[in-house]
Amino acid sequence: MFILFLLLWLIFNGRLTAEILLLGLLFAVALSALFYKVLGYSPASDRKLLRNLPLIILYIGNLILEIIKAAFQVTALIWKRGESPDPIMVEFRSGLTDPFANVVLANSITLTPGTFTVEHSDDRFVIHCLRPEFAEGLDDSSFIRLLRRIRP
Repeated sequence: MFILFLLLWLIFNGRLTAEILLLGLLFAVALSALFYKVLGYSPASDRKLLRNLPLIILYIGNLILEIIKAAFQVTALIWKRGESPDPIMVEFRSGLTDPFANVVLANSITLTPGTFTVEHSDDRFVIHCLRPEFAEGLDDSSFIRLLRRIRP
């Protein structure tokens, strides 16, 4: 956390001088202490984040790719003559045990055009899809496979 705060300070300042570096070190220490004390962060949580960082970056890239693919599918549905939405509600279980991972999955589904999470409880999801084919593979999506690999 300390390194992140210091890097943000240096990036926002746009230049590196002794004064900026010294103030950045002071602010980074103060903010890190506040985060550790108030939000319960610890060096162990920082190590977990760093350990999972490649998978988190991969997950974000996958999310962006899925959003783009779904946007094209929904756009094609809108522009094709004779095509109309055929909404469907689908219920499935993710099998994820981490509550945070299930929340990330619910939000990822909602961010993807053509689908949104109607209900989420533990690892149970109810999803609204514009077309039945949008619901295919929800229970074993790339989102779930990547979230299983990220260790809490």
